[in-house]
Amino acid sequence: MAIDNISKFLIERYSTAFATWLLGEPIALTTINPTELNVEPIRADSVMLLKSRDVILHTEFQTVADETMPFRMADYYLRLRRKFPERDIQQVVIYLKPTGSDLVRQTKYETPVMTHQFRVIRLWEEPVEVFLSTPGLLPYAVLSRASNKEEVLSQVVGQLEGIEDRREQSNLIAATSILAGLQLGEQTIERLIRSPGMQESTMYQAILREGQAAGEQALVLKQLTLKVGNLSPELISRVSALNLDRLEALGEALLDFTSVTDLESWLG
Repeated sequence: MAIDNISKFLIERYSTAFATWLLGEPIALTTINPTELNVEPIRADSVMLLKSRDVILHTEFQTVADETMPFRMADYYLRLRRKFPERDIQQVVIYLKPTGSDLVRQTKYETPVMTHQFRVIRLWEEPVEVFLSTPGLLPYAVLSRASNKEEVLSQVVGQLEGIEDRREQSNLIAATSILAGLQLGEQTIERLIRSPGMQESTMYQAILREGQAAGEQALVLKQLTLKVGNLSPELISRVSALNLDRLEALGEALLDFTSVTDLESWLG
């Protein structure tokens, strides 16, 4: 989850850099909320939807191969086409971690009556220079085709240290540190990235909060099941949508629950 959120954070804040890389043009893009498509997204955690006046850019960042990806891309294309019929829709799946699976080479969804194509980028096949040209792409440099990952990380850290804006610098250092963990060991990363400001990063703090929320969510759902029995998918979805403060409040309130009705009343 943290990896997904880092990529979503980066593409949202550096959309022009990503557009230059993925679309070949430095287009300014704004975020589309998946709920604008009027149906629940299949995997909202890995989906990023951006738009300009003429283009929709749909990206999915993946650390592992996924056999459902072709269907998901076709499904999202149809949803986007229905909502934005006049715009060019570009879809890109970006695989972050090397694998020998042929699934990461799938670029189309086929049935007897339809074929849908999309692009796939395997970062470990991309030239490192692509990611060293602009701050927003620096965190991905270690995941590129470069053979000496430690040397690349050292080069990235050098460029990050030259960023004057402390908040931008700390966010990018945090992103670089976490993404580098897909290729390098923790000790190597700590040796090359010595930044006391990383913990001040808004991204780093958001990831910590997400981890806390995920743990609290799992605990509350387990306690609810023990207390009132199995929950419906709808109730699970409603509980899962609560923020950390509300989850903690529910964790206290459920001690007095005797039935699912009590949970429904609490949720309103």
